Amino acid sequence: MKNMKNYIFALLILGVMIQVKAQNPTTVIPQNNSRVITTAVPFLLIAPDARSAAMGDIGAATSADAFSQQWNPSKYVFSEAKSGIGVSYTPYLSKLVNDIAIGYVTYFNRLNEGSAFAASFKYFGLGEIELVRDENDTPLVVKPNEFTMDVSYSLRLAEQFSMAVALRYLRSDLRIQALDANAQAAGTFGVDIAGYYQSEENAYDTFNGRWRAGFAIQNMGPKIKYDDGGQENFIPTNLRLSGGFDFIFDDYNTLKVTAELTKLLVPTPPALGDEYEYEDVDGDGVFDPAVDIRGDKVQSDIIIGGKSNDVSFMQGMFQSFADAPDGFSEEMQEVTYALGLEYLYQDSFAFRAGYFHENENKGARQFFALGAGFKYTTINIDLSYLFSASKVQSPLENTLRFSLTFNFGDGEYNEY
Repeated sequence: MKNMKNYIFALLILGVMIQVKAQNPTTVIPQNNSRVITTAVPFLLIAPDARSAAMGDIGAATSADAFSQQWNPSKYVFSEAKSGIGVSYTPYLSKLVNDIAIGYVTYFNRLNEGSAFAASFKYFGLGEIELVRDENDTPLVVKPNEFTMDVSYSLRLAEQFSMAVALRYLRSDLRIQALDANAQAAGTFGVDIAGYYQSEENAYDTFNGRWRAGFAIQNMGPKIKYDDGGQENFIPTNLRLSGGFDFIFDDYNTLKVTAELTKLLVPTPPALGDEYEYEDVDGDGVFDPAVDIRGDKVQSDIIIGGKSNDVSFMQGMFQSFADAPDGFSEEMQEVTYALGLEYLYQDSFAFRAGYFHENENKGARQFFALGAGFKYTTINIDLSYLFSASKVQSPLENTLRFSLTFNFGDGEYNEY
């Protein structure tokens, strides 16, 4: 009889526990998450040269020029010039301040018919910032900045195809030591792998033509962080796929059409939720915010869609193709596209136009661009201007960009 009483008492206790659990179930409520992909050192993705900027920030499959280092260094072995130097200047947030800008210097040299070498330096200065404690304090002037140094080697693998590898060191000095004693400049490195195809000039019914294609996987490298205990951030690893066609109407007139797709190879932030207890008033076993009563929070930041982005940069590259919480449709939203046109007259004057589009849910960068280029002997001068086409204004809105190129040994190689 005593054992029977113990058995009945245990059943009663279990029943009470089940009843309490039934009265206090839990539910996961999604957070209001933004799934725009953000990275450290985003200035790496800004077009530094006026020619590419005028065509909608494209360059993986455009014809070779001194600034190919930024887009696809494998184009250098198709340059008609033996070597060249490019210098460019891009004001940033010019509508608000006048001392934030990007400067870019690049040099290339065709070593022979089948190989080329290039080096470049890109500097992003955020101007002067004055720090004061009170009106009687002497201002402390700091100059946050970021920069990269690149070298590349290009090799012609076939008559119409080349590949290149580039090594990049980048340094970001944005943390102010006067405000944080543990702050320090952050540094890492990145690697680019690129390829370029350019066909022979072919005859069509009323014009000649040439096909172009290119790809580039850029900024493959470790995460970056600003202090030992700080958060690690991905650098903007990205994939560019581009193709174009040259309409060669005669010896004086050529129209070049180029399209480009770009995708960040960085994990998409997962969809998160918070778990709460709730009182199931209507007893249907489903949380209804209009009827049931939400109680205490049980757990925060539960992944309810997608994958964790706490992974290495290499794993993140592969994960980025299939980790969007809303599946394939969201993955496609992360692909930007651009279309560029370039009209050349006698290879001495160029008119350019372009359009760039990014999905509204992934940053909403959308803009038109116009530009022109002038060639005098061995000197090229290029200009571009940007018009925002979205509700989110571009930091480069109404900005005039300027590039200058010096070509040496122009015409030494006959590629066109």
